[in-house]
Amino acid sequence: MIENLTPQQAWKLLQQNASAMLVDVRTQMEHVYVGHPIGAVHIPWKEAPSWTINPSFVGDVNKLIPNLDAPILLLCRSGQRSLSAAKALEDAGYKRLINIIDGFEGPLDPQNHRGNLGGWRHCGLPWQQS
Repeated sequence: MIENLTPQQAWKLLQQNASAMLVDVRTQMEHVYVGHPIGAVHIPWKEAPSWTINPSFVGDVNKLIPNLDAPILLLCRSGQRSLSAAKALEDAGYKRLINIIDGFEGPLDPQNHRGNLGGWRHCGLPWQQS
């Protein structure tokens, strides 16, 4: 079963559990230019311009996190791609998968801007830009 945690709950879990890993599944451009949580490992689920699923995603995660019982927290822009990536990892046998609700940038506000209503960055959690 895939858990859903708020960014604040996810940050708390990362602080309390040394075996927990945060995987940023956004594109390379998002990770570098929009910013990313400090300590996040970047393994894209999809990549522009084709937006096809990364065929080596599960294998790349497995190389980095071979322990199927380790908590894996997944983050994207708004919480949708990370949920799809979590389902793929669940199908591969991973048991403790956590989707971060609202992702890094959160939902769109009435002006169609992200970052004002929720998400990792909006919550003031540690992040950086490259």
